[in-house]
Amino acid sequence: MFVSPAYAQAAGAQGAFTSFIPLILIFAIMYFLLIRPQQKKLKDHQAMVAALRRGDQVVTQGGVIGKVSKVKDDGELEIEIADGVRVRVIRSTIAQVLNKTEPAK
Repeated sequence: MFVSPAYAQAAGAQGAFTSFIPLILIFAIMYFLLIRPQQKKLKDHQAMVAALRRGDQVVTQGGVIGKVSKVKDDGELEIEIADGVRVRVIRSTIAQVLNKTEPAK
């Protein structure tokens, strides 16, 4: 009632900016706690899959343990899970490499 209109408008403009600060902070925290670690994990997995060679012992996402017997160019691997039993899997389904073979010299 006793506040001039110009003074009230200036306070409202400042309040609008300060109301966005918590929202910006929430997005920054989510980026550093969720998005960035997930991107790093994805990059590490892609590097691991790209480095697969014949003779590596791997675990698929389904839990099958086997040895890589053939690496194909079209994103497939042939894994030997028992003597004479070979299965074809997609490269991206490899969850872990148990034993790496030494590169041929």
